[in-house]
Amino acid sequence: MPLVAHNDLPTFARLSEEGVTVLSSERASNQEIRELHIGLLNMMPDAALGATERQFFRLVGEANPIAQFWVHPFTLPELPRGPEAQAHIAKYYEPIERIMADGLDALIITGANVTGTDLSLEPFWHPLRKVLDWAWDNVTTTLCSCLTTHAVLHACYGQPRIKQPEKVWGVFEHRVVDKRHPLVADVNTRFDVPHSRWNCITAEQFETAGLRVLVEGEQSGVHLATSADGFRQVFFQGHPEYDTISLLKEYKRDLLLYGKGHFKNPPPFPKHYFGAREQAILNEYRGRMEAALAKGEPLPEFPEAQVAERLDNTWHDTAEAVVANWLGLMYQVTHRVRKLPFMEGIDPDDPLGLGPRG
Repeated sequence: MPLVAHNDLPTFARLSEEGVTVLSSERASNQEIRELHIGLLNMMPDAALGATERQFFRLVGEANPIAQFWVHPFTLPELPRGPEAQAHIAKYYEPIERIMADGLDALIITGANVTGTDLSLEPFWHPLRKVLDWAWDNVTTTLCSCLTTHAVLHACYGQPRIKQPEKVWGVFEHRVVDKRHPLVADVNTRFDVPHSRWNCITAEQFETAGLRVLVEGEQSGVHLATSADGFRQVFFQGHPEYDTISLLKEYKRDLLLYGKGHFKNPPPFPKHYFGAREQAILNEYRGRMEAALAKGEPLPEFPEAQVAERLDNTWHDTAEAVVANWLGLMYQVTHRVRKLPFMEGIDPDDPLGLGPRG
């Protein structure tokens, strides 16, 4: 929660100039500690549905010890689902109609499974656009994850994603390029973020769309950006929500698919993720797997536990800090009554008071 400038101490003004959120005593007096309702539009495929829930719930739950966060999972009925996932959704998820009727303080939209190169042909495209249009008018801030960032840039800003010559896959170093923005206040100026994608929205595309780039990596490109007002839309191109073993799970999936003949070549290692010992273990396993395939024998057990015990997580604390900043800012600008997202006296075109591209 932010500081309150209850007198004319110059330190308050100095901190505010540096990007620290400082409330006036008048604005602070009109706020109450209250419950906040956050939607999680989970578009991930069946196999990742539960893990994605846990990852985003964890980030929200660890972000702030004061406010009460009610996270409402929902999905798009147009997405194809298997019986098990459909039963899970029917039992635990809320209908999208109820979400829109009750309103939200904030919204998180996950990535989705993509079957082709043109996002506008995917089954989520039109229903997702309806959710985005509704959120722009009724939700204070929307956080878009990876594939959804690509979809929003395409649909709303005319910037389609660009296929990369090789997969952007691994844990990459990033730098904060807009240190005064409150979303990155008190965040390490250099930190890691996992990425897993074949496509990219470049920094030039974000800038052409009039958006604000906050965090960028030399190898991975833009990770964090916002809409022109600095807050209504927040874009992740990486996956800060990933668990320590998420990239290991992806490597295991792709290696086993290679073993089944789905890929011509074995997958490369995610960059900056496996140490030399782990790479040696996985190379040895791949050799045994290929030998078993050549003989028509069952595949040996993948050494997941042996590799996982030595993996490092170098991103979660920063991810938690950024999400905490996002939720804290949302708390400051939301009205007590949902569906009326901006308090009186707050400019909806510049809710954080950043000024043009500040």
